[in-house]
Order: sequence, then C-alpha cells, then structure tokens
Amino acid sequence: MVSVKLGMLHYVIDHVYGAFMHRTRITPPFFSRGWGGPKLELLERMAKQLFPMYVEGHNWPPPMVRPVWRTVWETKTARLREGVFQTPCDDELTAALPPESRTARVAWLVPKNVPPQKMSCVVHLAGTGDHTYDRRLRLGGPLVKQNIATMVLESPFYGQRRPFLQRGARLLCVSDLLLLGRATIEESRSLLHWLDTEEGFGKMGVCGLSMGGVHASMVGSLHPTPVATLPFLSPHSAVVAFCEGILKYGTAWEALRDELEAQKITMTLDEVRERMRTVLSLTDVTRFPIPKNPDAVIFVAATDDGYIPKHSVLELQKAWPGSEVRWVTGGHVSSFILHNDAFRRAIVDGLDRVEWKESW
Repeated sequence: MVSVKLGMLHYVIDHVYGAFMHRTRITPPFFSRGWGGPKLELLERMAKQLFPMYVEGHNWPPPMVRPVWRTVWETKTARLREGVFQTPCDDELTAALPPESRTARVAWLVPKNVPPQKMSCVVHLAGTGDHTYDRRLRLGGPLVKQNIATMVLESPFYGQRRPFLQRGARLLCVSDLLLLGRATIEESRSLLHWLDTEEGFGKMGVCGLSMGGVHASMVGSLHPTPVATLPFLSPHSAVVAFCEGILKYGTAWEALRDELEAQKITMTLDEVRERMRTVLSLTDVTRFPIPKNPDAVIFVAATDDGYIPKHSVLELQKAWPGSEVRWVTGGHVSSFILHNDAFRRAIVDGLDRVEWKESW
C-alpha cells in the first residue's frame, strides 16, 4: 500500500510540474509558429529523409570532425576541455538549420595518465530543456575513477546554439524537432568515429535522458560496430511525448491547425493531433535496425512516469531482443534527480558487455 501511494505521488509530481510548465502562460507552447513550412507535403518529405526506415550501412564512415579544443580545468587525475566544430550535416540539412545551430559545441571530461585504448568514452545527449553541460558532467564525472570519459554534446536549438527568436526549449516549429534530432544523430556519429579512429578509445557508448535517450537509441542502432546504448527515461518515439504524454498540453495545436487552414486544409483539432502522430511516427526507433550488440543496450525506466508510459519502453525492448530494461521507483521528474546512481550503473554494465576494440 505504501509503495502504491508513493508511486502515485511521483506520478502526481510529474503532472503538477507539467501543469505548471505546460498549461500556464509563463512560457510559450511548443510549435507556436506551426509546422515549419508553407506546404505540409514538403515537411513530410523532409521528415522521411531525416528518419528513413532502414539505414543499414547508410553514409559510413561519417564526415570526420576536428574539434578545436580549449582546456577549462585540469587536475592530477582528469582534464575538462570544451571544443567547437562545424556540424557534419550535409548541405541541405545545414542550410535548414538556423545559423546559430550550425556550429556544434562539446565538453569532454577525460581521465589522465591512462592510454585511450584502455579507456571507454560515452557520448551524453541532451534531454528536453537541457541547455548546458553541467547536469551531464555531474552524471559522468564520478565515472572518471573507472576510466570512463564523458563527452557532452550541446544540442542544436539549445544553449549557445539556440535560435534568437526561440524562448527556452520551446521549439518554434515541428520541423525544428526533426532537424534537432537528425543533426544530433549526425554529430554523434561523427564524434564516435573521431573517438575511434583519431583518439583510439578501447570502448565507446552513447546515452541520454528523455529526448536524449531517443537520439541515443538511434545513434546506437546506426553504429556499424558494437557500442553500449543507454537510453534513460525515454520513449520509443516522439509521438509518445507530444501526443500521449504531458507535453501534449504544452503544444500549440491551434497554431498548427491555423497553418493548415491557411493552406486550404480544414481539420479538427483531433485530426491535427492525428497528423502530428503521423509526422512524428517517423521518429519511431522500432523502425531502426537492431544494434550490433543488443546485449549492451540497457534501458532505465521509471515505474510511475507521467511523461513516458511503460508500454513505450517495452515496445523498444521487444523490437530489440537481448536488450535489458531496469526499473527505478519514481516519476520522470523525480528520477532525473534521485537516480543518477542507477544511470551510472547502467553505463558501467553496458560498457562491460562491449568487447575491447583490439579483440574485434
């Protein structure tokens, strides 16, 4: 009985937080400027290009990135550096990104006095609203003692890459969400390739919380060699977040309907929501290939998540036989705060299931 009441409390916290963030007028809703283009058909074509159903062997190796680094601080055991590089996206995608998002930024926390081939490195991807490196560096920092480096990528549309007119994490257009995802995937693939071929790390992984976990799943799926893939508190598709979870209350459905009406397409709000579901279904990770080492895929999900229902996590586990789901007691918001140790254990265990590079 106590556990049931505690679970309900976590669920209620998610909804109270969601009501404050998404139902008040404090911040604008997501997609207040519509779908992102004058023609819905153009957006759908673009989305299909961004998230193809099958990409086995697609565009590998990726473009090589060469970050320009500066040292932030250094101790006897570790070094934190920040770097910048031009996004490796192709010309069409780069042109579609806002100018502020075309230069990628990354932080890199590395153990010292250990050769790279005896270390692991995990790329940490941003969740919704994660504009800085700080939270992810706090997550990965203690792993330095286990010779695990942390690389934190700043997402397009976030932090210093945020467009001038965008407030906070509230993306202006649906197309921004798709562009954010594709650019994050391309940049992450190039960073993993750089860590492998230029730096010579012995093992690699990719992780992320919430939206970052969706992108981590995609990156892990597409990587041609085994990497640890670690999605935390994440759904199998953006449909779940914006059409089923709490974020549906923070979406500008009327603005999306108005843009369609301006194109002489008449829809009810329910039909607009169904159209959104169709567009965002292109982000469904179950359509992506099974990772090369599904045993090194560990999902960490919350028992009482008001944003991500259990069925969404289990759908991806079913699509990727051999993967593991671990449950933590809590909701979406509380688990972000309370369960960093569980996330770190998953990182360590996932990497333990990947062979050292020289044995491939």
